[in-house]
Amino acid sequence: MGNVNDAPGLTAAEIAALALSLAHLGTGPQAGAARTGLRAALAHLDAGDDVIASTLRTLTTPLTAETARRARIIATSITDRRVLRLCYRDAHGRLSVRDVDPVTCLVHREHWYLVTWCRLRHGIRAFRFDRLLAVEPTDLQSHRHSAQRFLPFQRRSAA
Repeated sequence: MGNVNDAPGLTAAEIAALALSLAHLGTGPQAGAARTGLRAALAHLDAGDDVIASTLRTLTTPLTAETARRARIIATSITDRRVLRLCYRDAHGRLSVRDVDPVTCLVHREHWYLVTWCRLRHGIRAFRFDRLLAVEPTDLQSHRHSAQRFLPFQRRSAA
């Protein structure tokens, strides 16, 4: 299976940032060219691998208008280091409202995820975009968290 760190010159955190930027373009005028560029940047990965192939399809498929709107709020909060308040429905249908420090976003198979430091659970949590019912920026400053620590498929340096 190809590793995102095999992308020439791109780290997993950079790919995640590019993907999030692309996500909130929606179907805007530059969206098609941006998706073509992302496909080209990741063309060396093994598209025959089911996980990689489905993830690449998700990365290059436009989000719905409402999800793209939420992605813009998320991206701004990551950039501005602002706490987000999420209303989230989990896989069992339970609702929760949480304040989180947004760290990054990632795509795995058919789903986008917001990766955070959850202030309620005092730990790393990932929230599927399609289960986010509301995303509200707050005036609270979030703590600085390194995206590298939160992304999967990272090569770890030997201790």
